[in-house]
Amino acid sequence: MEIRTFKRGIHPSYNKEATEGKPIERVALPQRVVIPLLQHAGAPCNVVVKKGDSVEEGQKIGEPAAFVSAPVHATISGKVKDVVAWHHPAGGKVLSVVIEGDGSARDWQDAGLTEVLDELDSLSPPRLRDIMKEAGIVGLGGAMFPTYVKLSPPEGKKIDTVILNGCECEPFLTSDHRLMVEMPARVVWGLVAIMKAVGARDGYIGIEDNKPDAVRAIEDVLKGAGMDNIKIVVLETKYPQGAEKMLIDAVLGRKVPTGGLPMDVGVVVNNVGTAKAVYDAIKFGMPLIERVVTVSGNGVKEPKNLLVRIGTSFEDVLDLCGGLEHAEDEEVAILNGGPLMGVAQKDLSVPVVKGTSGITVLAARELKPPGYMPCIRCGSCVEVCPMGLMPYKIADAARLGVGGIFKDFGGSACIECGCCAFVCPSKRPLVQWIRVGKINLRKDEKNSS
Repeated sequence: MEIRTFKRGIHPSYNKEATEGKPIERVALPQRVVIPLLQHAGAPCNVVVKKGDSVEEGQKIGEPAAFVSAPVHATISGKVKDVVAWHHPAGGKVLSVVIEGDGSARDWQDAGLTEVLDELDSLSPPRLRDIMKEAGIVGLGGAMFPTYVKLSPPEGKKIDTVILNGCECEPFLTSDHRLMVEMPARVVWGLVAIMKAVGARDGYIGIEDNKPDAVRAIEDVLKGAGMDNIKIVVLETKYPQGAEKMLIDAVLGRKVPTGGLPMDVGVVVNNVGTAKAVYDAIKFGMPLIERVVTVSGNGVKEPKNLLVRIGTSFEDVLDLCGGLEHAEDEEVAILNGGPLMGVAQKDLSVPVVKGTSGITVLAARELKPPGYMPCIRCGSCVEVCPMGLMPYKIADAARLGVGGIFKDFGGSACIECGCCAFVCPSKRPLVQWIRVGKINLRKDEKNSS
């Protein structure tokens, strides 16, 4: 069996053993949810409910304010207690709708269509994209880019291939893995819908070779349905194998140009969780109101894969896993996501959002020391950078505010995967500096325009 990959990258300890064999648990409805009106790349939604309103599960509470946006829905039935700025797991505060639940639940299974593929035959590409838009579906791998926008390329951009990302290369996380094992048909049918929506001829599902059970489950569905135009590509277990440009290179051998998008090489990439959400929207008319979240790390008592409602607080999710496991005086980091690209949280009242693939809890013995040393010009960061950049150079340019050097050396092309910081012997926060450099570059370009 051929195993494909991309150049460079790293091989961290993956630490998936705690949850990779644990089935997804559907948890009880939360008593309260906090639903941010910004859970997607692009413009925040306009709120369409007010304090005191009664809402039903699946009801739209946020209306898109621009083309690059996605509607937001009530994830439980109940009463709107407040519309207020609330802490967001990506940082800062976002206008959010607070709903107190009444305990009632909607049975989405009764609202569905008889056969997904039969229904697909009667749905045009524009109609499919409209269903995805109205369901508020975004990329569930973490980027949260509105799916219908991604499937609406400008005129002249022909998409011939859709790739589903089933790599899940971030350490600790196993939500995508379990989806492929437990719901392979939904993943495959979702891919078929995405392919039709964008007019693609070929489909691929990229899965790392540390997930043989997922490969078998997807293979069984493809063989049973006789789908010759969809293929599984087994990839080397390496980080960041699931990054769009790396995945396209590994699967197809196509190179996305610097500053370009996958559509520039005729490709659209979606996460397997996104495909499952597309299935739910078509089959049941169900908007994106829940997702699978992996809770893992050495700082949580019972690591699990949980199917939770969007808006559930991190505190409630961690309680479902037995709470935190650490010494009383031991420092703990709680991340939205995995250890390489996750964002540390200060307030556990933050809600699960559409892009929360996992909550990773790391006790002090797994944390990096806070201090860092001078760069020793060892070149380790250059050797592993999947984009072929010079991270030490662009990070220093960002840190020192030298925007010209940052731009000239391709700072904006950084995908913020964290490989450079992972291997740096001086423990320099290279990614954080580069992120600041990008922000400053955007400000400079805006001021000069």
